[in-house]
Amino acid sequence: MKGMPRPSSCPCGLPAPYDDCCGRFHRGDAAAPTAELLMRSRFSAFSVGDEAYLLRTWHPADRPARLGLDRRLRWVRLEILETGGGSVVHAEGTVRFRAHYLERGRPGQMEEHSRFVRLDGHWVYAGTL
Repeated sequence: MKGMPRPSSCPCGLPAPYDDCCGRFHRGDAAAPTAELLMRSRFSAFSVGDEAYLLRTWHPADRPARLGLDRRLRWVRLEILETGGGSVVHAEGTVRFRAHYLERGRPGQMEEHSRFVRLDGHWVYAGTL
């Protein structure tokens, strides 16, 4: 999280302070118990510039060596549109979301339907559908 100030409220959209919400996952104090919470924590990692967390939570079969996050993008809001599976009793899950950003002050958004799987008991991002 170099060069990015830690937010007081969590960027993922849940009504909790960053340190108590996604910050605990980023620090390694806990693991996201559901695919949706992993998705939220990954959005927050993009928001605060935590490339290490993003790589740690990416399935090794498709994980890039590095991301090179674009500092011109500021991720500002996440909408969860749909979830499937991904609970504490599932081995796979999906999350369809819309992520809002600002690029050089201009608003934009991207939508994705992501797949998540459990690997060694932890949720990881396994690509898009």
